[in-house]
Amino acid sequence: MRKTQRYPVNEGNSLWHIYKTVPFLKVVKNFIVIQAARYMPFLQVKNWMYRTFLRMKVGDGTAFALMVMVDIMFPEKISVGRNTVIGYNTTILAHEYLIKEYRLGDVVIGDEVMIGANSTILPGVQIGDEAIVSAGTLVHKDVPAGSFVGGNPMRVIYTKQEMEERDQPIKAEVERH
Repeated sequence: MRKTQRYPVNEGNSLWHIYKTVPFLKVVKNFIVIQAARYMPFLQVKNWMYRTFLRMKVGDGTAFALMVMVDIMFPEKISVGRNTVIGYNTTILAHEYLIKEYRLGDVVIGDEVMIGANSTILPGVQIGDEAIVSAGTLVHKDVPAGSFVGGNPMRVIYTKQEMEERDQPIKAEVERH
């Protein structure tokens, strides 16, 4: 189960209440920063923009690929660890507006995580350290540390233990050379 806070609305769908939940000028500023960052070729500058203007937590050595779309309304609810790769055109959401309610949830991405291109991460999920998310995955629940997940709906393809067993021949070969 994702960890989100639920906020019911009484009239109309929740998107009609958007500027009651987040200031309009904040959304405008975030839009400008996010669009500039999506095309920014310099990873250090991109990370600086996210930290400085969006108040995201971004670890050292983390790389956001071209066209990554972070949450436009609540980017400060996104935390990414160190030495993580967020693949091309990935979307990271910290909110969802539904018919009768809206939900907000922190997104926590650990250290040394690999997220494949065109993935979508929903609010309220945690992706553990050294996890691998296959390209095109809808991350709708927590991802255990060290595991390899993929698909829609997302499922665990290899556990951390299975990944370590698969890596044994590779590590032995590297050590020989």
